[in-house]
Amino acid sequence: MELLYFAQSTLARSTEARLAGMGLGRAHHRAMYFIARHPDLTVSALLGLLGITKQSLGRVLNELGDRDLVETRIGERDRRQRLLRLSDAGAALEYELFETVRQHWATAYARAGQSAVSGFWSVLEGMIGDADLARLSGLRD
Repeated sequence: MELLYFAQSTLARSTEARLAGMGLGRAHHRAMYFIARHPDLTVSALLGLLGITKQSLGRVLNELGDRDLVETRIGERDRRQRLLRLSDAGAALEYELFETVRQHWATAYARAGQSAVSGFWSVLEGMIGDADLARLSGLRD
């Protein structure tokens, strides 16, 4: 448990200063991460991925929109849908944050070696519940 806690804390701290300088936090980063990987993601789908309340997500999306980092448009087939994508500035920021985190992973993976990395991924997948594992599989597709 301690290893997971400190690893997660290290990754979060690696981006906190950059986010804080913009008045943003971890929730903004998580939203941007998923929006970057799934342009035109619906608000409903993002709610499901993040597991937060609609009110919390609304606050996050409003702040990202106010900073011109996320763009929202109406769905073509269902006008009630709000589709999300990063603006150019949002994509640049998310890329910068992702690269910071990726560098930590790359260093750790290089230190551990491929067999340890494969085992680690198996352990992580084993810890995820079936519903989230199915969702993860859908994200990979």
